Amino acid sequence: MSPRSIFLRIAALLGLAVGARAGSAPNILIILVDDMGYADIGCYGSEIRTPNIDRLAANGMKFAQMYNTAKCYPTRACLQTGVYFQRTDRDFANTATLGEVLRPAGYHTLWSGKHHARFNPVTRGYDRYYGMIGGAENHFNPGSKAAPGQPAPASKNDGNRWSLDGQEVKDFIPEDPKFYDTDAFTDRALAWLSEYQKTEKPFLLYLAYTAPHWPLQAWPEDIVKYKGVYDGGYEVVRQARYERQIKLGLVDPKTSPLPPMEYGRKSGNKWSELSTEERRSEAMRMEIYAAMVDRVDQNIGRVLQRLEVQGKLDNTLIFFLSDNGACAESPKVDNVDPKAPLGSVASFVSYGQNWASVGNTPLRKWKQDSFEGGIATPMVVHWPAAIKPQAGWNRESVHLIDLMPTVLAVSGAKYPGVSKAAKIPPPDGVSLLPAFAGQTIARPRPLFFQFNKGSAIRDGEWKLVRQGAAWELYDLATDRTETRDLAAKRPELVKQMDAAWRAWWRDCTGKDWAGTAPREQENE
Repeated sequence: MSPRSIFLRIAALLGLAVGARAGSAPNILIILVDDMGYADIGCYGSEIRTPNIDRLAANGMKFAQMYNTAKCYPTRACLQTGVYFQRTDRDFANTATLGEVLRPAGYHTLWSGKHHARFNPVTRGYDRYYGMIGGAENHFNPGSKAAPGQPAPASKNDGNRWSLDGQEVKDFIPEDPKFYDTDAFTDRALAWLSEYQKTEKPFLLYLAYTAPHWPLQAWPEDIVKYKGVYDGGYEVVRQARYERQIKLGLVDPKTSPLPPMEYGRKSGNKWSELSTEERRSEAMRMEIYAAMVDRVDQNIGRVLQRLEVQGKLDNTLIFFLSDNGACAESPKVDNVDPKAPLGSVASFVSYGQNWASVGNTPLRKWKQDSFEGGIATPMVVHWPAAIKPQAGWNRESVHLIDLMPTVLAVSGAKYPGVSKAAKIPPPDGVSLLPAFAGQTIARPRPLFFQFNKGSAIRDGEWKLVRQGAAWELYDLATDRTETRDLAAKRPELVKQMDAAWRAWWRDCTGKDWAGTAPREQENE
């Protein structure tokens, strides 16, 4: 059955709003941002200006309970393969990628941006790849030496591996003095869209921005937009976001009370306890962070404008999401110029736990944790040819592993495509097409999580979670912000869910849970 007939059949079954071009296989655009919090875009309650993302949300749909893996590289593996990271590794072993299933289905397969693995995507089904193969970089200069006309770059490493659309470079030092990775990733994507404009083949474009991952670096003209916006401090900004979320209908204060703020030992005390100098420094960091998100939105606007001009926007299925919750890390870097302006090429700072708590409003904890602040991401889906604008919120629990089944459903592609892996498990996720039509998703199994010391299982509205040894139990229907631990009151349910989690672990890894996770190998 052709992709056209498959889509028309799905559309008829689900009652989708099929437009003039919806009978053809849709283009697919996946936009992933890095370390952005749950409340960092306008349509999820932020003061940061994101008109282009907000436009996608207003003309599409918004998911309130989309889940990731709490960490950059396992999220990217799940997104690309449709299986839990526990079934694979940093090389995506024993999997099929989106490129490997869509290219034989007649798609151009394009990837611009961050990879955070070891292999080059052109070896795994992608026609084109431009970007950083590693995990983190200086946004103005990914290399280890100064670019023409610039100071030496502050960096956490000695230069990342980059792929310049076919040519791999070990230590990429850009020659363009106006290089900034968010802009560069978009420039390359736009070049590809122009190159393939007149072909009949649909495209998969995976646009994986490194922003707003540390180091906090942005163009001065973007930073100045937010001057003074954060002078009120963590608590004031967090409360304002929470109140906007209530007005937007994202948050019900009865079921999602705002938990007490968790202040970081390394990132300062309450705002009122900081000195004037400390407040200015802290506010400046958040101004730069906001500028980075703002710049991402500007670049998304460039892509949307190009698709509109080409007449392809209506039949492009767009996903926008983040790879994990806001980041509370404070990385140590040696080669930094202490006199360099914050946000410049020679500066390398993060914004710490306190602003990360603001970023995840109203959820608890942060990146690397299995609490909601670590694993929940905003997700916006836009596809005018098949999705009617939905003013409310989809509140079903969905996961990155659901993207592969959804892409298979809309494209007609066959799994596992041209993957050469010997043993490829079926996708762990389910298609989101019913959700696009406002219907219930039939998920046969709970959702599972594990990264580092964190683990969780989400079964219906019940969530069992730990960050260490002891399980905590929450009823997310009445307590989305995880403020009332019910483990002591429901020991049998804890035992039952623990057994399910252990069975999942055994199924994925072939081993019994030993009490501690395998050591995670970092490259960021």
